[in-house]
Amino acid sequence: MAQNSSLANNEFAEIVPKAEFEPRPAVYTAVPLTIHSTPAEVETDDWTDDQTGDQKDYFVEKDGVVFAGSHILADLWGARNLDNQDLIERALRQAAEACGATLLHIHLHQFTGGGGVSGVAVLAESHISVHTWPERNFAAFDVFMCGKCDPLDALPVLQDFFEPTDMQVNSNRRGLIK
Repeated sequence: MAQNSSLANNEFAEIVPKAEFEPRPAVYTAVPLTIHSTPAEVETDDWTDDQTGDQKDYFVEKDGVVFAGSHILADLWGARNLDNQDLIERALRQAAEACGATLLHIHLHQFTGGGGVSGVAVLAESHISVHTWPERNFAAFDVFMCGKCDPLDALPVLQDFFEPTDMQVNSNRRGLIK
């Protein structure tokens, strides 16, 4: 099967067997754009331009295109550990760290009766969400990040934790500036 090493906007990847998957190197650069009003709830120490005092907006510039961030949808088939809430939390933490993201909060819900887990890791750069179906050995991950973070760097972490036999990856650029 073909190895998927770079996905264009809104491109669907083939199912990639674990042994063939390699993440692409991060190639994003953060492009600070200016918003002229700063919401009260935003800490201005890290989010403010030192010269102008305006709030920064970390859109991404790649291949001459400016956009809000990359959104990866990963379907893991033949996966394991999908009812283990503690392991899923560790996986989300390590995935965020691998991407260079800032973890703000994790909320997970374990369904009763041997059901799956649904939840989200809220990041300063956006989020990683998960929904698992252990009875089908299937997990759906949604990884959206802006700035210098590359959501594709989360995929090897997810593979290590959940050992899927197959993975489908769909990539989208969100917030395209035309």
